[in-house]
Amino acid sequence: MEKSNDMTQEKFGEKDFQAIIGNLLRYGVWTSLSVAFIGGIVYLLNHSQEVENYSVFKENDRNIFEVISAVYNGAIQGRGESIIFSGIILLFLTPVFRVLLSLFSFILEKDYLYVVITTIVIGIIIMSISFGFSH
Repeated sequence: MEKSNDMTQEKFGEKDFQAIIGNLLRYGVWTSLSVAFIGGIVYLLNHSQEVENYSVFKENDRNIFEVISAVYNGAIQGRGESIIFSGIILLFLTPVFRVLLSLFSFILEKDYLYVVITTIVIGIIIMSISFGFSH
């Protein structure tokens, strides 16, 4: 008795997406940790003799695009604090990518209730990023 073509072709299913999402979260955290650790080493190599003055708080009131631009330019220049902040941004983006991947999964599964819910979550994330830095 032979199996039909439909039975032998394996569909890309929910378990595959769960494995991809799990790997995304796992490797995203490890990557961000590694980047921040390397940034910490670079920062300590360049600023190990300095004493930080914690009695003065300097508020940095810029929008998100200025912050990302400054971090990107600083990381390209090899500034340790910018490399650390790049690791923090990667850590923040890891669950955001998970939500985007879940949205793609729900679209493929034609589970439209969860497509709507996930789209609302993405909208909330975008609004919180936009308004959180521009108060």
